[in-house]
Formats: sequence, C-alpha cells, structure tokens
Amino acid sequence: MSVETPSSPGPPSTSRADLVADAALALLAGRGMRGLTHRAVDETAGLPPGSTSNVARTRQALLELAVRRHAEREARVLALAEMPDPSGGLDALAEGLALAVHRSLTRNRELLIARYELALEATRRPELRAFYDRTGAVFREQLTALLTAAGSPAPDRHVLSLVAWADGLMFSCAAGSFGTRTPDLAEIRTGLRELLRGLLGH
Repeated sequence: MSVETPSSPGPPSTSRADLVADAALALLAGRGMRGLTHRAVDETAGLPPGSTSNVARTRQALLELAVRRHAEREARVLALAEMPDPSGGLDALAEGLALAVHRSLTRNRELLIARYELALEATRRPELRAFYDRTGAVFREQLTALLTAAGSPAPDRHVLSLVAWADGLMFSCAAGSFGTRTPDLAEIRTGLRELLRGLLGH
C-alpha cells in the first residue's frame, strides 16, 4: 500500500529525526496507528533498517517525535503569528483565520488525519496525553492573545468556542459526515465572522 506524505514537509536540509517524524506522520495518515512501526518508518523514509530505532528507541519516543513534528508543521500551516492585528477589526481577523482553516482542509488534509490519529492514541496513553497537551498549549496561547487583543471579555472561554468550531468543521470535512464536501474560503470566512461577532458582541 502506498503512503502519501502529508503536504508541507520540511525543507531539503531536514534532519534525520525530522525525516523519521515525517514518515511517521505519513504512515499515520495512510495506514492508521496500527501501520506505524519502526520498520515501516524506515521503509517510508527510505532509510537503512534500524535508523528509526536509533532516533526513537521506543514506540512512545516515536509518538512524541511525531507529535512534536506535527506541531511544527501545523504551526506553519496555521501561521497564527502572522494573523492580522485584531485592532483592524473582526473582518480582518476572520479572514486570517479562514485562510488558515482553508489551507488545512485543502492542501494539508493528510496532516489533519495524522493529528486525529495522535489525539485518539493520546486518550489511551496518559504519558502521551501530557506531551500532546503541552504542544497544543502553544496554539491556545496564541489564540488567547488574539482574542484578548480583539476585546474578548472572556478569552479562555471564547478560545474554547473558537477551537471547537474550527476543529469540528475540519473533522467533519476531513473524516466525518461531510468528508465529500470541502467548504470554500467564502463559506469558512462567513462562519468565522458570525462566530466572532457573536462572541465579541460586535
């Protein structure tokens, strides 16, 4: 079975650890958690047998490596640090967030699926749950700062609503009941504008 590597891989100078992690993400997206083995990672990455074990000796270490790499790649896709200044108005913020969600759904769908595999595995592995949550905290902090600057009177609660909306949309369209339909940028923008105006009272 061929495995399609998720979009936006690392640059040509990618380290061996990143090559291993990218191959792990590709396997998670293409074969699921059961398809993730050290030997399969070696084969997918085009590395000599035993290379993955040298980078990540245990399955837990391999999963943590995949989570860390996923966070790095998803940060480039979402580009939260490059969002418009919220003082420019909610329409500009909705546009920036819509672009990020649309990129995830269109050019980085395999990366989304790999995230769902890792999230589910984290529910069964407490040690991975703690690691997964630490990496995800960075995104929540960035969104909290954005919504605080936009005038949110309850940024923590509003971040939960925003993440739930975006994650729900992406899951529904990547792996759920709307898997055959991807909303266009205008639809996502309108939904985010409605959500933000409802949350922030504009």
